[in-house]
Amino acid sequence: MSTDPETTETSPAEDTEAEAGAGAEDMGADTGEAATAEGTESTGEATSEAAAAELSEAAAELQAQRLERERIERRKAEKAGPIAAGAKLSGTAADLLAAVRAVESGEKPVTTAFAKPEPTPRRTAAAPEAVSRPQPVAAEPGAPATEAVESARLVLAEGGAPETLAAQVAAALGEGADHQLREDPWQLLRVPGVRPEQADGFARALLGAECAPDDERRGRAVTGWLLEQAALAGHTALEASALTAALAKQGVPDPDAATQSAIAEGEVLVFQDALDEPAVPVQRTDEEGEAGEAGAERPVRVLIGLERYALAEESLAEGLAKLINSVPKEDGSAAEWERAGAAKGSTGELIRAVAGHGLVLHTGGEASLEEAAALLTVAASFGLRAWAATHSPVGRDRFTSLLARAADAESAAPGERLRPGAGGFAPEGLVAGDSAGAPGTGDEHQGAGDGPQVATVAGLLAGAEGPGRDSDGALGLDLLVVLDAPQLDVETAALLTESLPDGARLVLAGDPAVLWSAGPGRVFADLLAARVCPHVVSRRPDLGPVGELVSGIGIGELNQVEAPGKEVVIVPVRDAGEAVHRTVQLVADSVPRVIGVPSEQTVVITPGHGGAAGTRALNVALKERLNPGPGRFGGFDPGDRIAYSSAPGRAVPGQVVKADAEGLHLSCAGEPVVVAKERVEQSVRHGWALTAHQAVGARWPAVVVVLPGDAAQALNRPWVYTAFSRADRHLSVVHGVDQALPRAVAEIPAKPRTTRLPVLLRPQVPAEA
Repeated sequence: MSTDPETTETSPAEDTEAEAGAGAEDMGADTGEAATAEGTESTGEATSEAAAAELSEAAAELQAQRLERERIERRKAEKAGPIAAGAKLSGTAADLLAAVRAVESGEKPVTTAFAKPEPTPRRTAAAPEAVSRPQPVAAEPGAPATEAVESARLVLAEGGAPETLAAQVAAALGEGADHQLREDPWQLLRVPGVRPEQADGFARALLGAECAPDDERRGRAVTGWLLEQAALAGHTALEASALTAALAKQGVPDPDAATQSAIAEGEVLVFQDALDEPAVPVQRTDEEGEAGEAGAERPVRVLIGLERYALAEESLAEGLAKLINSVPKEDGSAAEWERAGAAKGSTGELIRAVAGHGLVLHTGGEASLEEAAALLTVAASFGLRAWAATHSPVGRDRFTSLLARAADAESAAPGERLRPGAGGFAPEGLVAGDSAGAPGTGDEHQGAGDGPQVATVAGLLAGAEGPGRDSDGALGLDLLVVLDAPQLDVETAALLTESLPDGARLVLAGDPAVLWSAGPGRVFADLLAARVCPHVVSRRPDLGPVGELVSGIGIGELNQVEAPGKEVVIVPVRDAGEAVHRTVQLVADSVPRVIGVPSEQTVVITPGHGGAAGTRALNVALKERLNPGPGRFGGFDPGDRIAYSSAPGRAVPGQVVKADAEGLHLSCAGEPVVVAKERVEQSVRHGWALTAHQAVGARWPAVVVVLPGDAAQALNRPWVYTAFSRADRHLSVVHGVDQALPRAVAEIPAKPRTTRLPVLLRPQVPAEA
């Protein structure tokens, strides 16, 4: 490594300090992560003392819960008619709660009986939505009525809340939002971005002397808000002890009563999951006071969660179990599969695994994409409708280019080896950084001919990309390879599995060391840990100094690497101001002049949006140097690099084309996007500098990672690994965190997430799987 593209190498001590990230999960930076950290990371006991005293009832209750879920599924199967694709999962809390005991508080469990209304139909992926590209959003379909917005505005004004929240209130609460707010002012917490102290002030203004901390309405609302914050941190549910502790920190006088009230009202669900631990003897006392052993019970943990994530996780478990237990479609003779599976190394292992199984996991770094490409090409040659799906359009275009170049290389010289290139992998002789590695025109991803084709996961589910659906609503494919699988949250993964036709094969592929999904769940990690299907580990290493450095980080080692071509450079800085200055110098001057990568192919990655060296500050400085202008349209000018977020956790890099009365016109991965003026602030950011979460699923020829001193407390290994591994040819590290970097790499793994998928898979998958 060297200290600057234009200077000599550093000492080994400097080389070991290559990076850091403030905001270990940077998506939380703008979503109230402080309360989440307090309320969602507790790892206390799974049950209260009262629950432990009632363990003998657990088995009967679990059996009752299973029977209840079977009844729910029968009712689901009776629903008729196609349902629109791409929607969020929903259902009814009361159905699941009917057979489940509430979290115990005091001497006796809650025995309240709950009504059982007809379930809300859960939208499945049965038919494509009529969406082809992001559309202008000046008049969004389904926007709340003007009258509802105006009524909500009057109530907000009366309570001293910002009137600009009116449209969000009307959308969140639906019809009669104004009446709901008057009856329960804490319903304001259902609006994203509103915090408990703000809702408390609103309630005091509306209720006056009737407002009290022990109000049941406040307890229920704060319970739901904490679970939403937990979902933002990746949890699909919380242990009861963690939730009650978080409620206490939010000033709820009786957390147990608040939890029980939320359960009784059907606002949250409660689960009792048997732990994978040995059964323990249970003591009972008879009527005469004689103690005796009453058998053994397996320990359980009590979890509480929101309905949408609970049902999504259950639906996902069912879909995965169906794939694991199914017989894949037989296209191509057994002899043909056997010949293809004779390929050397892990490529052959992957082909053999997919030949006989409906679900396969494939792990590896960037080089492992060659194996996925080989599998898709083989499957297409057998007549299978083979598709790949990526997390981002940049990843889609890169993989499309890889498939095209591999096909060209095979036809020109069968068996030609592929090497890392600027846009993925390229035959020897392709100049790194040429047009083959640049984003596509927007039509490349549609594929051509009978070979494998590529789409994004979001486009596939929405119907904007992909093979379309049959009359039953299933995707028209036989093999789906999902790249960037660690980015799948439970809802997206559930929709994917529901969309697969009978006999289809699913391969979940990706690098398990990168940051997990922005949405709730850890689907890929849970499946790897559950060991319910074949898992093929790629043995193709990522080559070059950057690949060597990243491989070491993946196993907790920050090694010094030889970089004779200045592939890895360390730039020490003393403070945030110097970090911003050196970053601009690198992007605008040093990297283009010394490394040969132009500014438009270089991306800056920093831990969070805020701070003196966050994305906001860096983008201001980079815009001033690279594309100065007055920023007449929401701070943007034609030519600005941007990151467009059509949905939370999904950022697409692009460029501003123009602005007019219709909105801000963007070009994102070669596709036109128009964003209405009122949505620019919430969905468009400048994009010279990104967070690691925004950058995941994409790679660039050159990357500058900025590690200001205030990032030290938030560093962890997945963030460092993700940020460093976004670079293809060159990595510069603007380093100001001293020894926090090697400590984070060696000692700080990913933050744990509470999920139910492993428990849900257990009874549905045969032990021998």
